[in-house]
Amino acid sequence: MSKITLQINRKLFRFTLLFALLSLSFFFSPRGYANVETRENNVVKAVRKVSPAVVNINSQHEIRKNSNPFSKYGMDPRLEKFFNDFFSPELSRREKRTSLGSGVIIDGRRGYVLTNNHVVEKATKISITLNDSREFDATIVGMDQDSDLAVLKIKSDQHLPDVQMGDSDDLMIGESVIAIGNPFGFSHTVTTGVVSAVNRSIKTADRVFHEFIQTDASINPGNSGGPLLNINGELIGINTAIYAQAQGIGFAIPINRAQRIISDLINYGTVVEAWIGIAVQPIESSLSAYLNLENNYGLLISSVDTESPAEQSGLKEGDILISMDGHPLVSVSDFQIQMKSVSVGQTIAAKVSRNQKIINLEIKTESFPNEKAESFAYQHLGIIIFEMDSDIQMKYGIPPQPGVLITKMRNGSQLDRIGVKPGDIIRQIGEEEIENMENFRSAIAKYHNHSSLVILIQREGHFYHINVSLRDN
Repeated sequence: MSKITLQINRKLFRFTLLFALLSLSFFFSPRGYANVETRENNVVKAVRKVSPAVVNINSQHEIRKNSNPFSKYGMDPRLEKFFNDFFSPELSRREKRTSLGSGVIIDGRRGYVLTNNHVVEKATKISITLNDSREFDATIVGMDQDSDLAVLKIKSDQHLPDVQMGDSDDLMIGESVIAIGNPFGFSHTVTTGVVSAVNRSIKTADRVFHEFIQTDASINPGNSGGPLLNINGELIGINTAIYAQAQGIGFAIPINRAQRIISDLINYGTVVEAWIGIAVQPIESSLSAYLNLENNYGLLISSVDTESPAEQSGLKEGDILISMDGHPLVSVSDFQIQMKSVSVGQTIAAKVSRNQKIINLEIKTESFPNEKAESFAYQHLGIIIFEMDSDIQMKYGIPPQPGVLITKMRNGSQLDRIGVKPGDIIRQIGEEEIENMENFRSAIAKYHNHSSLVILIQREGHFYHINVSLRDN
């Protein structure tokens, strides 16, 4: 063998040995190690970042079980009703039920947790479990049924992990989103999708929810109250599973709209509605064309309350309210949504058409003054009411009971046309039970911005639910 051939064989051997060693090092190294960084995409990073702030909420509530001892044997429904009525409700059994939901820590220093109202609204005891298995008892700071939001508080000696707030006003249709929650009790389940739509309205059995984010990320029972995140791991919405018919569709409450509600719940325990003191109504298309309103935007101001922020700003009955803070107004619901988005003491930039001239005004909102509840009731409902004291009860021959008494009707008012009469008792307004004048004033303050109210009227031993418009004078 020549010297040259020997040198070539040595080089070939060294190369082969080096290649073999490199191959062995790859196969005996942790499998896929070289691909870890490639697989660690933005979704993985976002989930790792936020998961410690996502919590499991276990709420307990009690229900009454009928005391009829024969119901378990099965019987004719009419006979069962007889026995149910016969056995005293005081003998009914109380059973504890447990429901699961999700939440997210929004303030780790103070221990505030954000979730859905329907997750905890009937709870007698609430416990929260963190991702690291720590458990805490929670108390309710405030709840709002209209927005389906609730704020809870847990106590910890340590700063708890919390989520970073995002911006739900700049969402792009098609951008990636991440939902984390506890569907069906499966803790910290992650689903992904895209923003399918924004500003969705959802009609449920008893109300309409506005301005929801729609996503194709799966939202199932147990996900309710959990966070919807953008790809950076920032909170852009609170997932809610209120739409039972949804198949592959998820909805979330935008965090920008939730921020104002969260602030009120923490500061006051309830949502304090901003008040400017006007009633608005849609404009007929013919009038809109005559006034040359752009894109038919605008609502007619049908009344302005005296000594109200609207009156002080210069608004007048008959003005056309075109926009608020740059948001065009087409329907009464647009106005209501805008009023719900502002806080008490905030200044609204209003664009108004008056005598076909555009006027720009600023209105500083206030809380609805409870002392105006009676005048509001007469103006919008056409009734005068009194406390159910002993003199009133004696005058009308009414036994002691909760509620406020209607003593006078305005002829031609909506309730008058429906058939409500002096001597009828108001027992409930919306979700608020009315036992006295204080309850009545609080309910009017809560619902004054609504377009309609459901009022429970008692006449002798009978009860009637009446849906009444607040825009019908």
